[in-house]
Amino acid sequence: MKPFIAADILLPAPQTDMGLWPALACDQFTSQPEYWQKAEALTQNAPSTLHITLPEAYLESPDVDGRIAAIHTAMADYRARVLTRGVHGFVYVERATQSGVRQGLVGAVDLEAYSYEKGSAPLVRPSENTIVERIPPRLAVRRGAPLETPHIMMLLDDAACGVVEPFAKKKAALEKLYDTELMLGGGHIAGWAVTDAADIAAVENAVAALGTQAAFDAKYPDAAGRPPLAVAVGDGNHSLATAKAHWEEIKAALPPAARQSHPARWCLVELVNIHSPALGIEPIHRAVFGVSMTELAGAFLSFAARHGAHACGMAGAQQTFCFVDETCAGPGTAERVECLKNAPWPLAVGTLDAFLTEFLAQRPGAKVDYIHGADNVRALARAGAVGVILPDFAKSDLFRGVVLGGVLPKKTFSMGHAEEKRYYLECRQIAPQTL
Repeated sequence: MKPFIAADILLPAPQTDMGLWPALACDQFTSQPEYWQKAEALTQNAPSTLHITLPEAYLESPDVDGRIAAIHTAMADYRARVLTRGVHGFVYVERATQSGVRQGLVGAVDLEAYSYEKGSAPLVRPSENTIVERIPPRLAVRRGAPLETPHIMMLLDDAACGVVEPFAKKKAALEKLYDTELMLGGGHIAGWAVTDAADIAAVENAVAALGTQAAFDAKYPDAAGRPPLAVAVGDGNHSLATAKAHWEEIKAALPPAARQSHPARWCLVELVNIHSPALGIEPIHRAVFGVSMTELAGAFLSFAARHGAHACGMAGAQQTFCFVDETCAGPGTAERVECLKNAPWPLAVGTLDAFLTEFLAQRPGAKVDYIHGADNVRALARAGAVGVILPDFAKSDLFRGVVLGGVLPKKTFSMGHAEEKRYYLECRQIAPQTL
């Protein structure tokens, strides 16, 4: 099985304003609707992927059903008059970030090679726990949608840098598809068409080879004999899970032969090498609403003690947690840092996640949000939340952690700052119609 293959990729007509067409991943700025209001104002009279996606900031808005209906209408309109360019193959992407130029390949992942079910170990698997309750609102958008546009980033453990990186040297001979600044501080992005049959085969075969038992056993000797892993989800875990749930619904009504070619069997993603120097892996912090810092920090320390952990100083700390609220969120002020040793969970995020699961079950008026960037946590703290800033996450541990310990706790890490997340740009048809 080839888990990652070439796709029929759709792009907007050349006259489209490419500075307004791409929109930021929907799971960013979930507690800061002003970002999305600015984006809507910018794109009000222009074609934009913002009009065919649903920012999570609006998931609980009273007009969410109307927004979904408008998304489907816009998709049909864009398919007819905007998405007039087609590429069969991959798109080689270079994205300027604070850490350097992040390289990627946009193509299709086979949903038959992927599962988010607990205990499963497919070729393509999530790196974090999937919260199944987060799938239904996304599924409402995907059902009946003629198109998809991805913010999903998949990770490849390719220490030899032989899959994505070679296209940097070939790009001068490739057709450039777009080259644009991204709205609202998103930086710069450029993309080139990879359509040569030999290049396509090389990518597909190389990714498949990384998922063979022999390659897996050689790379992860401590896990030798376990089911191999070819590709892991980096960003967009729940969007890929939604695509899988949608495919399972469709597949159930199809005859076996039709299941081999239905376009909903695949999902458009960007594949990135985890060894890229420009790929920053950052912790996803927490903001808790409806509690005080004294209550939250005190309950956390009691929880940790009940599970055998001990509070300690920074010198002996195995895990650190920085609590912040409106009384200490300003520049130059102290923040409450709690340190633990002998924690029963190997990562700080696992300890915090276990605590919050228990704590929130007993506090029906409190809720948690998952925040990218410590500055955004502090901004929410100034607005009344209690922030918990987590320590840095070592990206070298990601694949090994998934291989040896299973999926990581939900919302463990983020790839880059909020504005550096993947923007929706390329599209693909997921209804069985002739392109």
